[in-house]
Amino acid sequence: MVQQYPSALLEKAVGEFAKLPGIGRKTALRLVLHLLREPMSDVEGFAEAVARMRREVRYCTVCHNISDTEVCPICADQRRDASLVCVVENIQDVMAVENTQQYHGLYHVLGGVISPVDGMGPSDLQIDSLVERVAKGDVKEVILALGSTMEGDTTNFYISRRLAPYEVELSVLARGISVGDELEYTDEVTLGRSIINRTPFNKN
Repeated sequence: MVQQYPSALLEKAVGEFAKLPGIGRKTALRLVLHLLREPMSDVEGFAEAVARMRREVRYCTVCHNISDTEVCPICADQRRDASLVCVVENIQDVMAVENTQQYHGLYHVLGGVISPVDGMGPSDLQIDSLVERVAKGDVKEVILALGSTMEGDTTNFYISRRLAPYEVELSVLARGISVGDELEYTDEVTLGRSIINRTPFNKN
């Protein structure tokens, strides 16, 4: 049965919220009705925060993490170990690793993993820029911190082939992370230990 709305404006707002991942129309309706009960200043502040984020947020020109500036605070931090680069799939993974407080190097966000089924090939990822960073000679170790899935392993192997001409150590997270797990859903203790106990990457 199609939901009947007393207002076309309400229906439009529900439709927009329902476009968000994991938000069904019932949840969208609850969120919209909540906003409808809030003071106008709060709703305007909410809308402006979202619009401003979309207009002004950018991606770090070094690691491709989300940033308010051209170079993100992590890359700009002189206290970080610039010889160590942790390669992750997405921005959520950067946040997950940072929450462990066990890692003090830099990052490189690929923007996904190689997945032909999803139409994601090497050229769709930030792999060329990773190779360029390593080619400069300052990076001594690259940690391949991708999920332990078939797509993650395929991407690890591809990157290892691309970095083979350079004198850089490759390592992967210790298998404290279960096969098939995503980094962002791994608890902080397990993820932290996996970083500390990382192992050399075996291309074979």
